[in-house]
Amino acid sequence: MIEFGWVGTLFLVLMLAASSLRILREYERSVVFMLGRFWKVKGPGLIILLPGIQQMVRVDLRIIVMDVPSQDVISRDNVSVKVNAVIYFRVLDPAKAILQVEDYMNATSQLAQTTLRSVLGKHELDDMLAERERLNMDIQQALDAQTDTWGIKVSNVEIKHVDIDESMVRAIAKQAEAERERRAKVIHAEGEFQASEKLLAAAEVLARKPQAMQLRYLQTLTSIAGDKSSTIVFPVPGEFMEALVRHKPEGR
Repeated sequence: MIEFGWVGTLFLVLMLAASSLRILREYERSVVFMLGRFWKVKGPGLIILLPGIQQMVRVDLRIIVMDVPSQDVISRDNVSVKVNAVIYFRVLDPAKAILQVEDYMNATSQLAQTTLRSVLGKHELDDMLAERERLNMDIQQALDAQTDTWGIKVSNVEIKHVDIDESMVRAIAKQAEAERERRAKVIHAEGEFQASEKLLAAAEVLARKPQAMQLRYLQTLTSIAGDKSSTIVFPVPGEFMEALVRHKPEGR
C-alpha cells in the first residue's frame, strides 16, 4: 500500500510538471496571466507555468492574410458596385492584441469591411478602376491608424475585384467609344488646320514668283497626262494667253 501511494504521488507530480510545461515556436508568443492579472509575454522556447495559478494565451506573430468579403459600395457619382479585397497584417504587440480587444481577428475583419466601404464611397467609379494603387494606400493607412491601439500592423491592402452592373458596363463602353470618336475628330481637325497653313504658305510663295506658278502648271499637266483618261481639260494661265497675243504676227 505504501509503495502504491508513492507511485500515485510520483505519477501526480509528473502530471502536474507536464501540464506546467509549454513549448512555443519561433513565431509564437505567450501572454501569461497570474491569478487573472496580466503578468508578462514569454517565448519562444520552453516556458513553465504554475498549474492553477498561471494561464497563457498563444499569439501568432506571422503575417496573416485575410479576405474581405464582397461589399456593396455606392461611389461618389452614385454608381453601385461590389468590391472585395485582401489585407495583410500581423501582431506587433501580443499583450495589446489580447488585452485591448476581445477577438483581434474578427475585429480586424469587421473594421476592414467598414473602412473599405467608407474610403471607396468617397471616390468616383473611374478612380476605383484606374487608381487602385492610391486607393489601396488610403485603405491601408486608415486601417493601420485604427488597429495601432490593438498592437496590430496592417502592412498592405489589395483591392481584388470591382464588379459592375451589366447596364453600367454597356454605358462605360459607349462612353469609351464616344471618347475615341471625339479624339479622332480632334486629330482630323488638327491635320486639316496644319494642311491649310501649309497651303497658305505655298500660295504666298507662288504669288511672289509668277514663274513658279507656271512651272507648277506644267508639273500638274505632266501628272495628268500620265492618266488613262482620253480627254483632258486643262486651264491655260492668263500669262500664257497674253504672251501669245503679244507675239502674234500682224495680219493674221
